[in-house]
Amino acid sequence: MNLKNLAKNLGISETTVSRALNGYPEVSERTRARVLAAAQEAGYRPNPMARSLASGRTNVVGIIHQLQGNDLADPMFIDIVGGMVEALEAKQMDLVMAPVTPANELRAYQHMVKERRVDGLIVGRTRLYDERVAYLAKQGLPFVAHGRTRVNEPHAWFDYDNETGMRIAVEHLLTHGHQRIALISAPLDMNFARQRFDSFRLCMQDAGIKTDPRHFIEDSNDRRSGYLAMQQLLATRPAPTAVIIDNHMSGVGAMRALLDAGIDIGKQMSVIVWGRMEDSLAGYHATTIDQPHADMAGAKMIEMLLALLGGTPPSQLQELWQPVLIPGETVSQYSA
Repeated sequence: MNLKNLAKNLGISETTVSRALNGYPEVSERTRARVLAAAQEAGYRPNPMARSLASGRTNVVGIIHQLQGNDLADPMFIDIVGGMVEALEAKQMDLVMAPVTPANELRAYQHMVKERRVDGLIVGRTRLYDERVAYLAKQGLPFVAHGRTRVNEPHAWFDYDNETGMRIAVEHLLTHGHQRIALISAPLDMNFARQRFDSFRLCMQDAGIKTDPRHFIEDSNDRRSGYLAMQQLLATRPAPTAVIIDNHMSGVGAMRALLDAGIDIGKQMSVIVWGRMEDSLAGYHATTIDQPHADMAGAKMIEMLLALLGGTPPSQLQELWQPVLIPGETVSQYSA
């Protein structure tokens, strides 16, 4: 059954049938109901290419992603993408992900804008000054940035409050008597890592504590680098009494390094990890700074992108959600 035959059977024009199927307001509700019922009964499915040409929409949202080896093992990444997919499926839309190398990432964005193969984009892993965001903000293709950046052009973004989350972590350790607090950080050109680092430094300064520069280790965003970073901290003298790890993938490696070194986590060394760790580490339940409702965060970004497509100004679509501390077994009172 095609559109022409459906219109002939109903005794109305192909244009009216097409408008009814695509939700145009000038079609009466009675006619729309009649067309939809007949289409369902006949098993009619609109041609997606023709529908796209008629509406000017692809019904596809894109992510251009520097896919890393640990992404598919990252439960938070999977939850966020899963939330996006579920929200899009409810609207009969699709999500496509285009893996790219770092050298070709901006070119991929330029190609996507030129070809208009998607209705909008989600931009992840934002950087301090993100050239992708700066480029898209000038091109008119709707997008939502997952994370903030220092780009001044008005744009839609979704993020968790990194500064507040780090302050909660530091204050939790301070109230347990810790002063030699170390930080294992993702690369500081990532905006979330810079915000967490700046907040860590400010909190320690406000507490009147001078941080040992050896107790800060950057460029750790996977299990291996987390493992090596913790080994490096354990070799310092004096060693820290507590460590904050600003991302959960490094957290898994760092915790494993402590176990391999025979450290009694939570007694000999207190640890706070940013993000849930699904991996079982000898039964340890880590104290974490959690970004709750990751699946809802994915759905929220899609909701924001659809609002952009509906004409909402990007400056009105900026969401900051609050992280929370989940107490665990890896923080205890320090006594000299």
